[in-house]
Amino acid sequence: MGMLSTSSSTPPNRAMTRHSAPRAKTLLLLPFVALTPVLSGCSSEGPPAAEVPYVHPGSLVENSEYAARRQRLMDEIPDGIAIIPGATSHLAGDQFFQSNDFFYFSGVEAPNAWLVVDGVNRTSTLFLTLDEHDARGEGLPPELATDPAAFTGIEAAHPVEEMQAVLADLGREIGVFYLSHRPEELPGMNTNEVFNAYQRTITDNAMDGRLTRELQLADRLMELFPGVEIRDCFLPIQVMRKVKSPAEVDLVREAAQIGVKAHLDFMRSTQVGMPEQALAALFEFVSKREGARSLAYETIIMAGPHHPWGHYHKHDRTLEDGDFIILDAGPDYAYYNADISTSFPANGRFTAEQRELYELGLGIHKVCLDNYRPGTTFAAVGREVEAWLTEQGYDSSENRFRGLIRWGCYNHPIGMATHDVMASMTGPDEPLEPGFVFACDINMPQTETLGIRIEDTVVITEDGYENLSAGLPRTVAEIEAFMREDGLLQKVGR
Repeated sequence: MGMLSTSSSTPPNRAMTRHSAPRAKTLLLLPFVALTPVLSGCSSEGPPAAEVPYVHPGSLVENSEYAARRQRLMDEIPDGIAIIPGATSHLAGDQFFQSNDFFYFSGVEAPNAWLVVDGVNRTSTLFLTLDEHDARGEGLPPELATDPAAFTGIEAAHPVEEMQAVLADLGREIGVFYLSHRPEELPGMNTNEVFNAYQRTITDNAMDGRLTRELQLADRLMELFPGVEIRDCFLPIQVMRKVKSPAEVDLVREAAQIGVKAHLDFMRSTQVGMPEQALAALFEFVSKREGARSLAYETIIMAGPHHPWGHYHKHDRTLEDGDFIILDAGPDYAYYNADISTSFPANGRFTAEQRELYELGLGIHKVCLDNYRPGTTFAAVGREVEAWLTEQGYDSSENRFRGLIRWGCYNHPIGMATHDVMASMTGPDEPLEPGFVFACDINMPQTETLGIRIEDTVVITEDGYENLSAGLPRTVAEIEAFMREDGLLQKVGR
C-alpha cells in the first residue's frame, strides 16, 4: 500500500510543527557519545522559554491528509456509510483522550463526537456536542465549535441531536451501514487485546454478559433502522493504518526521541538502593516535560525475581546489588507511540554472565538492523541471524533463538497503538514496505533473575531503515561509562 496522497481542494489546513526542523533526524547520524550532551534532558538548566509548549495533536498533520484518509475509506465502502464513534467523556473527570480510529480520520479531540463517512456520495459529516464555551473548557480551539467544517476540512458538521434524522435519511437512500465491531482503542490499548479481555471477563461472565459498546451500537442501529444492513469495517481501517505516512513517521520519531531522553535520565538515576517507584515517576516526568501527554503503556521494570513476568509493572522493588534491569517504556506523543527497551546492571557494572548474554543479544540486534530494507522479508533477516549465530559458535536450533530467527527480530507493528493492529500481515515472508514501523526486539530470558531486552522502534525507508529510537548507549562500555554520571534524582535529592 502506497503513501497517503494529499488534496489541494480541501479547506485551509491547521498544521503546525512542534519544532521548526525535525530535531531527531539530525541527531540520528551522530554516535551516542556526541548525543549525550544534547539529550541530557532534565539535567540541563535553562529559562522557562526553553521548555516544550503544549501543541494540539490534531494540528501536527495537514487537513489534506485527514481528508485523504477519509477518501481511502470511501474507496473501501462504495456501497455504504461508515459510522465512527468518538470517545465519550470520562465519568470521573479524567483527562480526555480521543479514540484512535476517530482521531485517525478527523484529527478532532472533541468528546462524544461522531463521524459519518459516506462512500456513496463521497462526503463526510461530523457531529459534535460542544459549543464555543464547552470547547474552551475542554482546552480545544474555539474554531472547532464556531466553524467546524472550515477548521477540520470535513464537508459538513451538525449538532449530535440531528444525527438520528441524518442516519434515517441515509438508511433509506443507501441501506448499508459500516462500523468497526472491535472495541475503541484509547491510549495504552490494542483493540484486539481489549476485545479478548472484554469477552473473557465481561461478555462471557455468567453474572454480567454485557457486549462491547460497538456491538451494542450494532444492535441499536438495527433497532432504529430495521431495513439497514450492518457490516464490519474493522479490517479495511486496520489495513489503512498499517503503512505510515511521512507525517506519521515524524510523530513516531518524536515519541521515540522523547523516549530516548526518558530512558537516559532513568539510567543515570539508577543505583543500588533506589526504589523502582521513584524511577518510574522520573520516566513519566521526563516524557511529559518533553511534550508527551501520556505514556504509551505502563512503565515495565523487571529486576531481581521479577524477570519471569515479561510485563511486570508494580514498581514495588528497591534495587539491590547484582540486580539486572530491563526497562521497557515509551511515551505517547500526539497519539503516536514508541516502544523502547534497555537492559543494564543496577550497580552500573556488568558481571561476566550479564556481559556474555547482553553482547550476544546486541550482536543479534546489529545483524537485524543491518539487513532491514524494503523488499526483503523478516524471514530473510532471520536467516542472516541464523548464519551469524553459527559463525559465532552458537547452536542456532536452541529454543531461545527460534522466534528471533523466524521473524528476524520483529515483534509487533507500532503506531497509534504500541501493539498496532495490522490485520493484513501474512507472515514472515511478506515483503517489507517503506513506512512500515515496528519493534526490533531481542528478548532473551536466561534465568529466574537474569534476562535482556534490546528493543528499538524502527521504520523501513525507501533505501533501508531508520532507527527512530537511536541515541541510547547500547554497548557495555557505553552503558558503564554513562551510568557513572549523576542522574536527576541524585541532583535533586530529598
